[in-house]
Amino acid sequence: MFRLALHWQILIGMIAGSVLGIALNLGAGRRSVTVTEDLPTGVRQATIEESASIIQVRYRDQADVEVTRIVDPTGQTEDSVTSLAALQREDPAAAAIYRVHGGTLAKRWGEWFRRLGGLFLRMLQMVAVPLIVTSLTTGIMGLGGTQGVGRMFRSTILYYLSTSLLAIITGLMAVNLIRPGLHGPRRNVVDPEELQAGKPLGEILFEQLETMIPANPLGALVAPDFLSIIAFTIAFALFAISVGGKPAQWVQDAATAGFEVMMAMTTFIIRLAPIGVFFLIAYVTATQGASVFRSLAWYVLAVSMALSLHAVITLPLILWFVAGRHPGQYAKAMSPALLTAFSSASSNGTLPLTLNCVEKRAGISNRTSSFVLPLGATVNMDGTALYEVIAVLFIAQLHHGQNLDLSQQMIVAVTALLASIGAAGIPHAGLVMMVVILQAVGLPVEMQGIILAVDRVLDMGRTAVNVWSDSCGCAVVEQLELGSTTPSTETAPG
Repeated sequence: MFRLALHWQILIGMIAGSVLGIALNLGAGRRSVTVTEDLPTGVRQATIEESASIIQVRYRDQADVEVTRIVDPTGQTEDSVTSLAALQREDPAAAAIYRVHGGTLAKRWGEWFRRLGGLFLRMLQMVAVPLIVTSLTTGIMGLGGTQGVGRMFRSTILYYLSTSLLAIITGLMAVNLIRPGLHGPRRNVVDPEELQAGKPLGEILFEQLETMIPANPLGALVAPDFLSIIAFTIAFALFAISVGGKPAQWVQDAATAGFEVMMAMTTFIIRLAPIGVFFLIAYVTATQGASVFRSLAWYVLAVSMALSLHAVITLPLILWFVAGRHPGQYAKAMSPALLTAFSSASSNGTLPLTLNCVEKRAGISNRTSSFVLPLGATVNMDGTALYEVIAVLFIAQLHHGQNLDLSQQMIVAVTALLASIGAAGIPHAGLVMMVVILQAVGLPVEMQGIILAVDRVLDMGRTAVNVWSDSCGCAVVEQLELGSTTPSTETAPG
């Protein structure tokens, strides 16, 4: 029986979800209603007008004074707040009115799409931790000793640092060429309480060092804290090798058996990817209105162009000349993982699918993929580092009305490189990274809220680039470490 390849199924799911979401957004993305019942005490009448991006709540209080509250994620509307959480703090009555009577049909359907797509993500998250532990243990035990682990670790870190630096340079070039913050009027600053407090870069990096030594390894598994899990698993496998004999063999046999079971479970879950992607992309397109992107079009263009250059030119060239792999064939093999990463915006959630694609479709050995990918999902953030550089320089252009000088841009670049290494174990890593970089060049952290309106869509793109970089790293490290100096004619360049 004819059956489409998985990447085509996922692509069809993305297209179908996008069409459904856009249709809902256009046909049911606006709503205006006047209510006189189920209102907070002291409110006689209220009117709610909303589109996909802007919410307006008008009501009359006890003194018969009309009050108008506006929620605008872009922060451009005068006297507006950027989220329902901020509205709750500023005017609980208006927030209560919207909770009871608000919500377009597109937003309501979008919420259900999000929950249904979330079931697929939960299944991926369910297998992520045991898959990392078993695959990493199997890979290290198969390297033959601590010397092999050290050599592969050096190659992997060198690749990750190199590609992150190249990504940052690409971001600097794009933002200096397009200068997105100088193409329109300066935006309004948003509520600073919406943003996380920043920490010094040194403190954040030291916290990551502390995280690598978990006080409770079982607690790290439950959390889950991926940096702690990876560090402890590597240490456990290395000491199993040093003990040797039957204990080492038992550990290896148990890890191999567990890995085979987890891969079987992962393979089953992956068959549901087209359905999960359909609901996730439908949620995004149904709830995000086009109007919210118009004011940030130049910024979106700069980020998209830089991410595309890094993904389509820089990484394929490394894949071609260093790993001896045909970029088109390799991208086709990785397409299910890349499409899922784009729609879910989750590197860790996509990790089981990435492992499956790298081994089953791209032909990378388990000993390489099981070491490189979990480490990459934790510390390799090419797309995120590139995005942070553009975002901070965009904010600087808005704030100062001109570009930062070269010395300050170098501070941004270095800080972004260091922060990207230590960001993976932090909740909302992108927000914390940006606060660190903004503080490094003396920019107001509250201006971060200007770009939050388009963060979700751009997060999808940078996550796909992160996963693509990790995948290319597997091929590069395999070539460097296993001595594959004569690749087959099917994949060799030239």
